Amino acid sequence: MALSPSRHADYEHLREKAIALRRSGHSLRQIRDELKVYNNDLLNRLVKGEPPPEWTRRPNAKDDLRARARELRLQGWTYDRIQMELGCSKSSVSLWVRDLPAPERRSRTREESSAIAKKGWQARLRVREEERQRTRRRAEEETRGMADRELFFAGVALYWAEGSKSKPYSRRERVTFVNSDPNVISVFLAWLALLEVDPASLRFAVQIHETADVAAAEAFWAEHVGIKSDDLLKTSLKRHNPITNRKNTDQEYRGCLRVDVRDGAELYRRIEGWWYGIVGAVIASDLRNRT
Repeated sequence: MALSPSRHADYEHLREKAIALRRSGHSLRQIRDELKVYNNDLLNRLVKGEPPPEWTRRPNAKDDLRARARELRLQGWTYDRIQMELGCSKSSVSLWVRDLPAPERRSRTREESSAIAKKGWQARLRVREEERQRTRRRAEEETRGMADRELFFAGVALYWAEGSKSKPYSRRERVTFVNSDPNVISVFLAWLALLEVDPASLRFAVQIHETADVAAAEAFWAEHVGIKSDDLLKTSLKRHNPITNRKNTDQEYRGCLRVDVRDGAELYRRIEGWWYGIVGAVIASDLRNRT
């Protein structure tokens, strides 16, 4: 069905914008959010004929593996050796080289078979790690240019997951956040800055097992948040339980950092409201779960 002249003009105007965004390096998701076009069929028609930006392309590493597998097969390598060298599955090797002549078979010792299996597994782990890193890099690219509003919502969710919360049986309207990940602490502090929380109202304290290097942990966290170690509140030591099989005992273990906002009752109420505003926008409100 043909579009009316006015709708056709609107469509062409929208397509011009979409093409301009595509050529400037935007992904489909970024174009969708920019133009407020949430119909996937329409979105794909708007950018039809325009190739995706290079950073959104998923590398097809198997093309290179296939070529290498065929090269090795022509040199007389067995499926096992090719699998061991490339770190791919034997079924993939079979698919890629089944039209090529098979090498002469020979018997292998148990040690040789074991070495082949071990090396094959190591190669497969290497390929998996490379794929994992490629996925991470693509995901990082998708968060380029995060806006303040996006940080706002991320901070609300982060606090409600990790921060202290008031309960009907224990009213404590205070802002306290504890985490062991320095990056999480950095995001939380950036969120507080976005909310224009006075840095002078922040208090920090380390929480750590008594058997750890407490002084080193205090120095690390103080430097991380930009204060002196003497400005930290008293460190909270956790008693060591020899029965517990703790894994966090290496030199990288620095315990947790607690961040308190003084006189934060009003801020806490706002955080609570923001969180339930998010919940209400997604599902029907459940008043029984509110504090």
